[in-house]
Amino acid sequence: MSSRNNSSEFIEYLLSHTKENPEDMSLPSLNELSNSLGISVARLREQLEAAKTLGLVDVRPRTGIRLLPYSFYNSVWRSLSYAIELDYQYFGTFASLREHIELAYWNEAVQQLTEEDHQALKILINQAWEKLRGIPVRVPHEEHRELHLLIYRRLDNPFVLGILESYWSAYEAVGMSLYTDIKYLEDVWAYHEKMVNSICLGDFKAGYDALAQHADLLHQILRKEG
Repeated sequence: MSSRNNSSEFIEYLLSHTKENPEDMSLPSLNELSNSLGISVARLREQLEAAKTLGLVDVRPRTGIRLLPYSFYNSVWRSLSYAIELDYQYFGTFASLREHIELAYWNEAVQQLTEEDHQALKILINQAWEKLRGIPVRVPHEEHRELHLLIYRRLDNPFVLGILESYWSAYEAVGMSLYTDIKYLEDVWAYHEKMVNSICLGDFKAGYDALAQHADLLHQILRKEG
């Protein structure tokens, strides 16, 4: 597909460079690129900043300009973070999208998990219960995020992963990671434990059902706050 409809000479250059040199992540200096592309350094800086926002390149003083592996996350999160600042209700709307995506990709995702992944999931369950049953009680947010992302980590789909990762950034941004209702947290982790046990036993339908029931807990919280 032609890239001629891109308005950025720099983006066109990135596409060409990646196709011709897929292993070369280092890019020339601004001055070299400016001369090569036939545009001013000022215009190039603007285009470089846009590419950084999209997560396409990284720019550092000592290492210069480097290509990054493609990630959908940056594009989604930039837009989503604006939306939830504009209206908190957008978080609930996006949470619904994330729920449907997790359910739709559940079977494909869990079938690709390895024994090592199973053990990692069990460790997260144990760590979460230790926090919830400790004195003082601690919110196992890191475990919550990691458990869900780990389940889908083997999917060869950067768009699904970008949406799921963006959801967790939004979850933190709206303060859900600090939610301390102990009954809610215990219910959430009881479902997580069912999900993980079902995955390890190969009973993916039971795990799917637990995921669906678990998702409704968040909707109940959001309805109360709405």
